[in-house]
Amino acid sequence: MTWTPHATVAVIVEDDRGRFLMVEEVSGGQVVFNQPAGHVEEDEAILDAVRRETLEETGWQVEPRHFLGVYTYKAPANGVTYYRFCYAAEAVRHHSYELDDGIIAAHWLDLDDIRQLGDKLRSPLVLQCIEDYRNGRRYPLDVIVDAQT
Repeated sequence: MTWTPHATVAVIVEDDRGRFLMVEEVSGGQVVFNQPAGHVEEDEAILDAVRRETLEETGWQVEPRHFLGVYTYKAPANGVTYYRFCYAAEAVRHHSYELDDGIIAAHWLDLDDIRQLGDKLRSPLVLQCIEDYRNGRRYPLDVIVDAQT
């Protein structure tokens, strides 16, 4: 059997009121909340995946500003290991956009509201990434060397 980890991106976007861009979606038959996030596609640059996933899931065009880290998570529901490349990005412009299948809505939520979601967060990494961001974790974008760019 071949072990196949999944490479994903997640995007922290904070507005000038201290709220975070969150996605309400259906996953495994449950309604959950996540950052804009998703799989990196074959031959896609990671920063392009950051921009694409955010637009597809929220309608927001963003520009990545910082790399936060690589987070690993083995999902108990399916046993898949995910490598989550988490970025902080700036919201540039909102577009009228048909959101991806499974996306219910995009929301701007403050940290207290996100904490209160508890088990409705898609994984523990959702809150951990926000808290790391709030605690000042920031790395330059070029810390990840991507041959696709």
